Amino acid sequence: MTYRSFLPALLVLGLSCAVSDQDEVAMGRDYVRQINAKLPLMQDGRVTGYVSALGSSIARRTSRAQLDWQFFVVDSRDVNAFALPGGFIYVNRGLIERAERLDELAGVLGHEIGHVVERHSVEQMKKASGANIGISLLCTLTSVCESGVSQVVINVAGSALMAKYSRADEVEADSQAVANVINAGIHPDGIPTFFERLIAERRRNPTVLDNFFASHPLEESRVRYTQSLISSVDPRALAPLTVDDAGYRQFRRIVASLPPPPPPPQPARLEQQPR
Repeated sequence: MTYRSFLPALLVLGLSCAVSDQDEVAMGRDYVRQINAKLPLMQDGRVTGYVSALGSSIARRTSRAQLDWQFFVVDSRDVNAFALPGGFIYVNRGLIERAERLDELAGVLGHEIGHVVERHSVEQMKKASGANIGISLLCTLTSVCESGVSQVVINVAGSALMAKYSRADEVEADSQAVANVINAGIHPDGIPTFFERLIAERRRNPTVLDNFFASHPLEESRVRYTQSLISSVDPRALAPLTVDDAGYRQFRRIVASLPPPPPPPQPARLEQQPR
């Protein structure tokens, strides 16, 4: 049984329909080659395998299950996640370290998967036409572009260029996230719970989550919205869903045991490449 019936009617309207699935995947693969040459990706198979398995278990139950979904873990303390066209999802180590339960990380992955399902990521990449996408995502997913990096890089690749989803996009992705995790057998409460944790952390330390809040506008209204979606689902359907398990706790212990992330690249290595 699926739980799409409670999604807003807006979600059935396709975005960026002029871009075929084949073109979108080709676009995403091209960006992946650029991005992976610059981002510090985690190589530990226990970590990448877990995230890939969890993400795939969610993505293959969506309306775009046919995509060749791929998941990458960025070895950065910064808290962020991002979706590329065609089903390529990036999640930062810093975000994983803050996701205390399985349903919280699943909610983040379900949200990013929702951006791909709704083709929001295609729109974001169209905004970045002609820019150095690798540096753009490096700036978005890490703090490397904050201080000490040349202004030309910030102008070309700063988060304002391509990484900020609209509030409408985020609401649609939140709706998708609730449905996506339910369909994967995971409880959706992790979505508003994780939002609340990030909002509370921002209150305590306003600058530590700047990158996340720049690329994912987040207010208390989104917490209330996801809670209202969850409350519209029959509690009997939610009762058997997974909140956390031993496998996720072991996964978190593995992440905590690994060496610290590498320092961000030096500014000299971030010069804009010729177009």
